Amino acid sequence: MNNGFSLEAESDHLKARIAWFYFVAGLTQQEIADQLEITRLRVNKIIGAVRAEGAVVVDLRMPMIDCIKLEEELKLRFGLEDAMVVPAVQDPLGSQRTIGEAAGIMLDSHVSRRHGIGVSGGQTLSYAVRRISERRLKSSWVVGMMGAVTRGSGTNTFELSTALAQSLDVECHYLTAPIYCPTRESREVLLAHDEIAAVMAKAEEAEIALVACGDLSHRSRVMPLGIIRENLPSLLEMGAVGEILGCFLDPEGCILPHPINQSIMALPLSKLKAKPVSILASGGRHKLPIIRAVLRGRYVNRLVTDDVVARALIYES
Repeated sequence: MNNGFSLEAESDHLKARIAWFYFVAGLTQQEIADQLEITRLRVNKIIGAVRAEGAVVVDLRMPMIDCIKLEEELKLRFGLEDAMVVPAVQDPLGSQRTIGEAAGIMLDSHVSRRHGIGVSGGQTLSYAVRRISERRLKSSWVVGMMGAVTRGSGTNTFELSTALAQSLDVECHYLTAPIYCPTRESREVLLAHDEIAAVMAKAEEAEIALVACGDLSHRSRVMPLGIIRENLPSLLEMGAVGEILGCFLDPEGCILPHPINQSIMALPLSKLKAKPVSILASGGRHKLPIIRAVLRGRYVNRLVTDDVVARALIYES
């Protein structure tokens, strides 16, 4: 069984989404076309194909239909503009691949209509970047929205932003600093540097953001860092459940008043929240607390996750 997100799976996902809107939600073909930003003719053809394939009886017999329903419930529950839910995969790497490639599909639909793409880092996002269709964009760019860890692994912010920029044939801007500075004062000194300030301005200007989040386990990219290990006891004492763009949150999505959150070299979450398109790609039961915190804080307006996490977000308090 292939756990990746193929072109065939993408087509099935679109068919399932249109079928759910038409046969279950009762939307008109024009309303569906407007919501999905495709032509009414394409909607009509897909509905006809669904009927011809016998995918609609008393209920829908399509493999993605449960996921489509979860997507709509997530959007209503958390005020999201879009959501994509994929079947959960037990293998951690397979889960990251499936979620990442789905995020790539979502991102791919926006890159030609928006200016500037900001990315963070992580294994899941590395699969999203690989899924982007190669093209040549005009007047756009890619920018890393946070500093990087010091070891290269193909999932570093620098490496991901470079790969994405190459696929789109655009300039790439790097935030050449560590994720965490020793102190708030040292962060301010770095931000006073003209080149770093210019990159941070590009990160703020970018209309699209693709981000992941990290829990407090050994699987998180930032947990091995010495500065985080030193501060972990006090972070836990304050109720930290994980981080996004290096910023640690409590269960309700509030930014913790901890010194570590004042030393981050990354786009502030207030700026992330203002993006027209902000996609969080993350899954796995171990990340449920931080994913929920990010959504409660309304830091992103789009989510890509697995169906296990989606159900927990909707039905568990």
